[in-house]
Amino acid sequence: MSESTDDIKAVTCTVKPPVYLQIGDTKVDTSHSGICVVDVTLPFGKPANIEEITFKNYYTAYVTVRLLRRSPGQEAPAKWCTALRDLPLMDNPHTEGGSQDYYSIHRAQMQVEPDHVVSVRLILRQPSSAWLTFSLEDIKIYPHMEPHHQMGPKERLNPTHTGFNKQEFKIKDPEKEVSDWLSDLTLVDQHPDLEGLPDPQTVSSSIQQMWALTEVMQTNQTTASIGRFDVDGCYDINLLSLT
Repeated sequence: MSESTDDIKAVTCTVKPPVYLQIGDTKVDTSHSGICVVDVTLPFGKPANIEEITFKNYYTAYVTVRLLRRSPGQEAPAKWCTALRDLPLMDNPHTEGGSQDYYSIHRAQMQVEPDHVVSVRLILRQPSSAWLTFSLEDIKIYPHMEPHHQMGPKERLNPTHTGFNKQEFKIKDPEKEVSDWLSDLTLVDQHPDLEGLPDPQTVSSSIQQMWALTEVMQTNQTTASIGRFDVDGCYDINLLSLT
């Protein structure tokens, strides 16, 4: 049991005898399928918010936790949901490791909020045939307790509680802060630092001249062979560069 439930009393509940699923005719063949179901019912009309489930293992390899929850203030029937699936309890189903250890399942481990629970179903699995029987013992359910009252934001910022200067706790308008931040960005865009940069008109004129020169060169480009190394359709071996 964790420290959070040391001073909490377990919920009054009824643990029903384990029901083993049988293979074949139950009157003739008594061999187990390796699956067992243990139902834990809470008092009628008293659903619980579960903080922790504790138990002692007895040769169970895996446990699945299902919860029957009833929504408060609604006439709809309670619904089953899987809170935890195939939690391993033994190091190896065929060995003794973890076979008789104590375990606790905290609400933080569960996949759903274990609140408004009227019944808990534990599905046990033992795939190994080395053990004649398996189950869980000393099953207890501990309720979830709401944390103690904590000061809200207004109380924490109230100068009468802290003794600090009231001005230190002045809350700024978040919308105003964002607006000022955006205004600063706008000012930067409107007034860039142009010191040390060339005149934009001069740069634009130079770019236009370069573009015009490029167009003229592309227009006058010839596709004729220079013929520097062409001698009667052959190449002079002395003029070739061996690279």
